[in-house]
Amino acid sequence: MWLSLLSGLIGGAAFLFALYRWVIPTAVQYHGGLALLWQDVIVEHALDTLTRTSRPQRLLKEVHRKATVGDPQSVITAIDHFCKHREWAMNVGDEKGSILDSVVNEVSTVTVLELARLLPPGVSVITLEFNPDYSAIARQVIRWSGLEEKMRSQYCCPGAASGGSLDPSDEGAFRGPGVFLDHWKGRYIPDTKLLEECGLIQKGTVMLADNVICPGTPDYLEYVRNSSRYNSHYYRPHLEYTKAEDGLEKSVFLGY
Repeated sequence: MWLSLLSGLIGGAAFLFALYRWVIPTAVQYHGGLALLWQDVIVEHALDTLTRTSRPQRLLKEVHRKATVGDPQSVITAIDHFCKHREWAMNVGDEKGSILDSVVNEVSTVTVLELARLLPPGVSVITLEFNPDYSAIARQVIRWSGLEEKMRSQYCCPGAASGGSLDPSDEGAFRGPGVFLDHWKGRYIPDTKLLEECGLIQKGTVMLADNVICPGTPDYLEYVRNSSRYNSHYYRPHLEYTKAEDGLEKSVFLGY
């Protein structure tokens, strides 16, 4: 009796593990919405509850385990491996990363990683995060990579009118050749218009927007594609680590 019960428990556990690890992830590979529901909601919340840690905390632990201090490429490799093989996360990934590199090359002749390394004194790459805990983890990852003098994660107060606490009048700090939009999709248009109103983008500035298909930003696409201020081009990659179609929209600002 006990042997049968134990065999049943082991068999049930093996079945559930197979569902979690292979069956369901394979089944949702071609549907972006289902993939996000499974990976970004169900699995993340389950692991958060079981481990009493957040996904960014688990990713940071992986960086500490796998990446070399002061080696940015090893940090990128560790993050990519974690997101692809251990726990899915909304990481740019290798496929979209190559597109991002090509867009950066158009304006600076260096890749994103090289750009961070070769920025002149006083110039930095700024990332915005409204969750203070996640912003703190981002700073630790940046510090581990050795790029803390070139990159910084800025905590943004969600209650601010702009959706952040950056001072738009500090034009010298934020005007630059490119903006990467990869935050709340409903903020793509308001934040783009805010950048325009504050004069923080100029003729030739490249706006690169991620996830314009999954989960999707149809209002943003309509805006940049029908505006005389932008010349837009669509890239058709996949949602990170799946076979589902996603999109990157590159929009070059033509002037006011």
